[in-house]
Amino acid sequence: MSPGWIVGGGSALAVSAAVSRAMRHSGARHPSPADAVTLSRAIMSSVVAGLVVDVPRRPLRRAVAVPLTVGALVLDAVDGAVARHTGSSSAFGARLDGEVDAFLILTLTTHVSRSFGRWVLVGGVARYIFGAAGWVWPWMRRPLPPRYWRKVAAATEGITLTAAMSGVLSRRITLVGLAAGAALIAESFGRDIWWLWTRHGDPL
Repeated sequence: MSPGWIVGGGSALAVSAAVSRAMRHSGARHPSPADAVTLSRAIMSSVVAGLVVDVPRRPLRRAVAVPLTVGALVLDAVDGAVARHTGSSSAFGARLDGEVDAFLILTLTTHVSRSFGRWVLVGGVARYIFGAAGWVWPWMRRPLPPRYWRKVAAATEGITLTAAMSGVLSRRITLVGLAAGAALIAESFGRDIWWLWTRHGDPL
């Protein structure tokens, strides 16, 4: 079995297990409509991750990876509206949505960095560095207020990375887009860190 199959299948199983566990805790028999959309995005992202992991063994199958990535990005714009329309918003759903975003961006930056430099990985590892910092500094584990700009930054990064993966734009334009996407991600996390820091002395 190839590493791609292991990574892709393992990622899909991990997300499915998380959804099943959340359903058991909530007493639900089926995923909510919004969670079903997010779960579909997670499966698409897992397949893309498998294709990216296999790149050292075979060229990236762009005809598969690009449409799946575009589909995941489109559904990312849909799941929030589905949650509001069906009244199925939940803290778990929001967390799952964010983690799928982070996983897809990490996958895309891993691939794109091979052609454009390791600096591209900044956008991919930002979420995980932020999470790891919470284990060191408890004040960074405080719940953050909802902020639409996070979705804008993640979506912009996803679009620029997808364009880079597809190779449809010139290298110069792609570099500008990648730099803009990484800057938005850095600004978004920086703003959250500043918000947490200004309240680090307040009781949780």
